[in-house]
Amino acid sequence: MVNSEEFIKRMEKIVDFYGLSSAAFADKISVQRSSISHLLSGRNKPSLEFVLKVISAFPEVNLYWLLNGKGTFPSQPEKQNSPLPTTQEAPKEISSPKKITPKKTIEKVIIFYTDGSFEAYQM
Repeated sequence: MVNSEEFIKRMEKIVDFYGLSSAAFADKISVQRSSISHLLSGRNKPSLEFVLKVISAFPEVNLYWLLNGKGTFPSQPEKQNSPLPTTQEAPKEISSPKKITPKKTIEKVIIFYTDGSFEAYQM
């Protein structure tokens, strides 16, 4: 049996981790915003469908952790937290004597936000 109070705490941890509002979280997992409100207030208990939508929308969420609090969250380490090389380190050059490629330039940069919006910048 899932402890609803503990489930709500774990759900709030997910929302905080991704920096979402309750409304944005509801939109992300494709449920009505009132469903989130009812869960957070303790009026309703999470359905299997709700849990599966959370797992589907957020692959870093471990099902066992979400239901029972055992395991870790996020289940996979974030790549963005990996250390960047310092400016003192010189990048290693890989040269190919057989083929010379033209210098690449950036044409467009697109930034995707967690709420589904994006911005595009033409260079």
